[in-house]
Amino acid sequence: MNTAFVFPGQGAQYVGMGVEIADRYSEAKVLYNRASNVLGFDLLQMCRDSSPELLEQTENAQPAIFVTNLACLAAAQTQFPEPKFLAGLSLGEYSALVAAGVMEFEDTVFLVQQRAIFMQEASINRDTKMAAIIGLNADIVEAICQQVKSIGVCQPTNYNAPNQTVIGGDARAVEQAMTLAEQAGAAKVVQLAVSGAFHTPLMESAAKRLAGILATINISTPRIPVISNVTAQPITTDEHIRFLLIHQITLPVRWMTSIQHLVNHGVDTFIEFGPGKTISGLVKRNFNQAKTLNVENSTSMNETLEAFQGLVGI
Repeated sequence: MNTAFVFPGQGAQYVGMGVEIADRYSEAKVLYNRASNVLGFDLLQMCRDSSPELLEQTENAQPAIFVTNLACLAAAQTQFPEPKFLAGLSLGEYSALVAAGVMEFEDTVFLVQQRAIFMQEASINRDTKMAAIIGLNADIVEAICQQVKSIGVCQPTNYNAPNQTVIGGDARAVEQAMTLAEQAGAAKVVQLAVSGAFHTPLMESAAKRLAGILATINISTPRIPVISNVTAQPITTDEHIRFLLIHQITLPVRWMTSIQHLVNHGVDTFIEFGPGKTISGLVKRNFNQAKTLNVENSTSMNETLEAFQGLVGI
């Protein structure tokens, strides 16, 4: 059996995430405490008591998900053998990099907090939207984006599945693309509740500001291969990591190609650490031979451990 540990990104958050696992496992709780010292507020309390509206704000959601991902991993890590690969969806890539020993936890908490602020501020003075197009292949979605480029920026931002592509850009261009997608026979077109057009050129100012922070952070060679969102290939040198994280904000997430790379290299079991089962669902729907497990609380951890032991014949 070959495993990959995978981590979700923004959109997976919910009020109460991580709370039960932090209350039960000191390894998880200490990460929230360490993160709170960096952030300047009680992160676990925000996860516990926040409103959905407050938690979904980018500057809150990103550090909360990043830490919750790693808290779930910390609670369960000794129960599982080391994975063959690590990967994370968008923001989740930062969790994967910390798990691989690339960056220190506190440094990355600060980096993620600043990234969220930069992305939020890049969106303040421009009317933008993102939408998921379901039921059309990526080539058709790309062609639709080309059709509306005279209206404004509109491009794929996440290649989540062969028939699920997220687009983002200027609001009017995205709205027209949504209409064209419906006319082209999309099964579903859903506007996303996000505060900016992430993974598009409209995030260029955020990318430049992030580069300044990344230049100050110590980066090491990954202990375990991490698949890049930008290239869908393993990340190698420290300078390569900086380059990819800067460009990840403005370029599309090639998630389906990333999962395909893992499957092609022998991964047959995916364990998702963090809130929800977003990644598990995407993997299961598109690679039905793959086994998917998740850890987001003590119940799911016990179920995953039992299933994992059954798979390896313990």
